[in-house]
Amino acid sequence: MFSSTDHARMSQALQLAEKGLYSTAPNPRVGCVIVRDGQVVGSGWHQRAGHPHAEINALNIAGAAARGATAYVTLEPCSHHGRTPPCAAALIKAGIARLVTAMEDPNPLVAGDGHALLKQAGIEVQTGLMEAEAKALNIGFVARMTRGRPWVRMKIAASLDGKTALNNGTSQWITSEAARRDGHRFRARSCAVLTGIGTVLADDPQLTVRHMETARQPLRVVVDTRLDIPVDARLLRGEGELIFTASASEGKIIALRDIGAHSVVMPDEKGNVDLVGMMQKLADFEINEVLVEAGCKLNGSLVNGGLVDELVIYLAPHLIGDAAQGMLKLPELTDLAEKRALTIQDLRMVGPDIRLIARFS
Repeated sequence: MFSSTDHARMSQALQLAEKGLYSTAPNPRVGCVIVRDGQVVGSGWHQRAGHPHAEINALNIAGAAARGATAYVTLEPCSHHGRTPPCAAALIKAGIARLVTAMEDPNPLVAGDGHALLKQAGIEVQTGLMEAEAKALNIGFVARMTRGRPWVRMKIAASLDGKTALNNGTSQWITSEAARRDGHRFRARSCAVLTGIGTVLADDPQLTVRHMETARQPLRVVVDTRLDIPVDARLLRGEGELIFTASASEGKIIALRDIGAHSVVMPDEKGNVDLVGMMQKLADFEINEVLVEAGCKLNGSLVNGGLVDELVIYLAPHLIGDAAQGMLKLPELTDLAEKRALTIQDLRMVGPDIRLIARFS
């Protein structure tokens, strides 16, 4: 169905899409390559929400050479007016003869309509080339569109015996600077970084991207049942931070609002924060990927609630001992058949530490 040339050009388009890894949210990462008579006449990628899409950038370069050409796009061209005009109409107007896409757009506003418009215009349309790679690049966007929740990635830095802090709370630093720098890449690609009030009170973290250049900072989100967060907490020095709480303390909510932070009162039946509702609300706020950097209690609650998709664990070559704090606080199992299965996706050295990426099966 697809030739070796098709694979080569789509691979090129995926490499272009990856250039938007840290900047396109909440939009998907998309690349486009336009080929005529065996030569690339235009290429581009989507750089930021509100800016031209990949197809438009590629068409602007191709100009008249797009007529009769093949367009390779990593995602079905949009068919609706959003922040920008529809790309399907632009491709039709440019006169392309063939469209090859990696995947259908999971956005219900598109979901096959872009392909249908191009077919109706007499353009040959083929889809499914390197689909797995395209979905992996947009794992959060696909999750938000298909299940109404972001992709949740939990980062944990621990000793080789699985401890994240001493019993007195000291945790800086267990892993190496190389591991910390690597972790900031996951912050940079995320739409939001989520932590708990325990971490805020113990460490007063910034949760910003600092070890690499980035076009934007992720939204800081705090789970704070009783609304104990100090108004001078360092992570509240940004703009528009979210605090999910079960407390309706009007005075504290107003004080937080006055410094630009937003409180979302969302209690569950036990008087804690409704974590499922929180994830759904984050999707409503167009959050594609969430990076969790929290303590063992919140980590355990999220995992136990089935709300974590992926673990990124950095293991340092140290032993801290039984009294230290663990990675996850989970209910005791009485039968090994109840163990949670994971599939290891990647295992490598980062400086002196081991980085393991695993997904729940």
